[in-house]
Amino acid sequence: MHDTIRKRLSEGRVVVGSWMQLPNASLAEIMGRAGYDWVAVDLEHGSFGLESLPGIFRALELSGTVPFARVGQNSCKDIKQAIEAGARGVIIPMIETRQDLEQAVAWAKYPPQGRRGVGYSRANLFGQRFDEHFQSLNDELVIVAQIESIAAIQGLEDILTVPGLDAMMIGPYDLSASMNLTGNFEHPEFKQALLRAAEIAHRLHIPMGLHIVQPNPELLRRKVAEGYRFIAYGIDAVFLYNAAANPLASDSKPQPK
Repeated sequence: MHDTIRKRLSEGRVVVGSWMQLPNASLAEIMGRAGYDWVAVDLEHGSFGLESLPGIFRALELSGTVPFARVGQNSCKDIKQAIEAGARGVIIPMIETRQDLEQAVAWAKYPPQGRRGVGYSRANLFGQRFDEHFQSLNDELVIVAQIESIAAIQGLEDILTVPGLDAMMIGPYDLSASMNLTGNFEHPEFKQALLRAAEIAHRLHIPMGLHIVQPNPELLRRKVAEGYRFIAYGIDAVFLYNAAANPLASDSKPQPK
């Protein structure tokens, strides 16, 4: 196996990606040239239609960026459609039990590792690269479990021992909401949940990930130093509105008398 993201994660190296919620191929081409290892297309909270995915994935791949999909839900249909459109990594939301993850892996992998249906698709160039695709996909497809509830934290050791898992990723807003602490990331109980997750992931040699939504280079460096190895940095819309804000807007508004 060549130097794939899956291999780099297994060796403890850092991979940094980004996030897309806006369904535009030109924007995907820009994101693909921004220097990230991977970019995830958000099919849970973004506004992508299935027919737009092949073009988005092609645009990301132009500069060697690996296309990921955060699927809408943990289902056979969602996972299969994303992979067959060309995703080479899948991020599965709301993993709460070992059975949740075992099902996701089975739906994503061909036999004998899983039970994914075999057929022609855009991912294998509609059969022209079928043999190559079939042989490589089980070895190279990246599977990431999103841990987004306190129930998942409580059962994390069982979840992280599922064969086929490559990384885990904390969903901080949903995790905090499950603790009745929505958005309160400084609360001691929330911090303790993160520490517990980090300890289990480190002990089981599963790379731990998170999403830095608001771009902050110093925070990115700090999280790498803390041991995070699978990091999403920013979102296309956040990059846009941060850069697009009129620096004179506040000066031009009428001042209260």
